[in-house]
Amino acid sequence: MAFHCARRRRMAASLLLFALPSVLTGSLAMAQTDYPNHPVKIIVSLPPGSGADTTARYIAQHLSRTFHQPFVVENRPGANGFIGARAAAEAAPDGYTLFIGSNSSMVTNAAVFKSLPYDPVKDFVPVERIARFAMVVVVPSNSPYKALGDLVGAARNAPGKLNYAAGSAGYQVYVELFHERFGIKGNPIAYKGTAPAMTDVAAGNVDYSIGEISAVLPLIRAGRMRALAVTDSRRLKELPQVPTVAESGAPGFEVTAWTGLFAPARVPAPVVKALSDAVRTGMQQPDSVKFIENLGATVYPGSPQQLRDFQLAEIQRTRDIVRTAGIPVE
Repeated sequence: MAFHCARRRRMAASLLLFALPSVLTGSLAMAQTDYPNHPVKIIVSLPPGSGADTTARYIAQHLSRTFHQPFVVENRPGANGFIGARAAAEAAPDGYTLFIGSNSSMVTNAAVFKSLPYDPVKDFVPVERIARFAMVVVVPSNSPYKALGDLVGAARNAPGKLNYAAGSAGYQVYVELFHERFGIKGNPIAYKGTAPAMTDVAAGNVDYSIGEISAVLPLIRAGRMRALAVTDSRRLKELPQVPTVAESGAPGFEVTAWTGLFAPARVPAPVVKALSDAVRTGMQQPDSVKFIENLGATVYPGSPQQLRDFQLAEIQRTRDIVRTAGIPVE
């Protein structure tokens, strides 16, 4: 009898051990259905006024309504996006810290810096693409350059003498690509984001720049800045009189900025899916499309895998641009 009792106890213990992973998995799944149960932070590596910041705040409002918890934007600009990106990469992988990545932080930095304090691919899991932004070649409103040809001519006559504002390493790549296409040179002045860079252009402290449409359009409409050309493949409805760079002497020239939502690597897949579905659904609503279009941008949805594929392709394309344009890798 004692033998049979002991045998039953051993069998029960074995069954319990066998079932334990399923119990834990079920508990984890149940816990994840409660996400989020307290406020979520969204880090932006650019200052207020940038396209990344503007879209982040819109996304935060939408997610707050969807999940009935506060989603709070935290700006951590500086060092070409290193500060904000690193903070997001090092956060706990629980879904309570997210990151609005852009072409600068998630692509260009990988192409122009030999060493980064974060890995744009390995340290993040992609969640959802958000929007893409056309960019504009701009000068101060009192600039003597009335058309792109005027700026190009002046730069050719004084190689490296004109100053341009670079809101990030990404924008410096775009300006240098523009230079390469026209065979000109300029002197870069670095800024901690698009907004302060464009403010200095409007003030006449630098000669020209390329900035995303959401950052420059208010300054153009206020008469503080002049648009010479847009970098998209088509003219913008917000600036129908402004030609494209391609129309202005560089056929095929096209560059755009973009934003996407990322999370620290190893965030549970159900959390990533919940966030991705919420962002994609929200951004495709008519009011969201209108909001993004009013910024001069377009909604650019894409699943986590589409965002990762896009990111990898953009890194390779940017490395090719850096090599072709002869941009030094730091």
